[in-house]
Amino acid sequence: MITKNDHLKQPVMTAARKDFATLYEGFSIQQALDDVRSRDIGEKIVYFYVVDREGRLSGVVPTRRLLSAPLDQRLSEVMIRRVIAIPQEATVLDALEFFAMHKLLAFPVVDQHRQITGVVDVSVFTDEVFDMTERERMEEVFELIGFHVSQVRGASPLKAFRFRFMWLLATIGSGTICAFLASAYETTLAKSIILAFFLTMVLGLGESVSTQSMTVTIQGLRSRPMNLKWYLSAFWREAGTALLLGSACGLAVGLIVFIWHWSGIAAIAIGISVVLVIFVACLLGLSIPALLHSLNLDLKIAAGPMTLAMADIFTILIYLGLAAVLL
Repeated sequence: MITKNDHLKQPVMTAARKDFATLYEGFSIQQALDDVRSRDIGEKIVYFYVVDREGRLSGVVPTRRLLSAPLDQRLSEVMIRRVIAIPQEATVLDALEFFAMHKLLAFPVVDQHRQITGVVDVSVFTDEVFDMTERERMEEVFELIGFHVSQVRGASPLKAFRFRFMWLLATIGSGTICAFLASAYETTLAKSIILAFFLTMVLGLGESVSTQSMTVTIQGLRSRPMNLKWYLSAFWREAGTALLLGSACGLAVGLIVFIWHWSGIAAIAIGISVVLVIFVACLLGLSIPALLHSLNLDLKIAAGPMTLAMADIFTILIYLGLAAVLL
């Protein structure tokens, strides 16, 4: 029986374009431009692929770089040598995963000798597979491709269970750890019952803030490569935001505690713990997705459970630990 996803199992060459442009690496920029003008090259050329004397793929030159480089400079000096290529034995689904993972606009298809046999670009899949009517933002295209691949790969309930359950175990594990931590502070909870009243609220604040920070971080990781400079910049931004959020929430919760129970020390302890919980939750929402991204793990599936699990554990430690010291 033919299913609607059978076309994704076809060879990638069925979707590859043959009107791609290759340039010899020994060309100067001027020679390369002259060569391009002398040939009938199709539309939507995004990258020019560079080959050596044997016709093997050796680099890639984005169109903008080709047009802006000095005319006497060699292609070998301006080309990008690290080229991600799709094997011609791959399927259309494999190509979709390349787009979702690397977020490039086109990929060369190569044979076993590293010679180019075709080029697949993102417009093929947005037009033929997704039939999109609006494509103003390319990031949305990659998101849709990734979602589609995820749907196909997760078609089997058993396969989806095996892949996702391991991350849900993080939630079960963190909940168990939180229960043990809370039991360790049983005396503290018994001495000040108001701590139990506000425990759910503080846990909710930590989870909400970590989720917000995680969402912002994932959006940032999709639009630019992660490096130390990016992380430090995001760190200071999140730290400033966390202090503002924590101070506002801590003051509000502290006032509620004081008005309700007329206990200044309890209001101070809970208010300060809220500040610290929100600060740590923000940094967890930044750091955990960044770490998972560097390990090439699926952010959509792994980041949420891991971030929330760590946020809950640190919330219990901060909230009850500070209360044990002050109350």
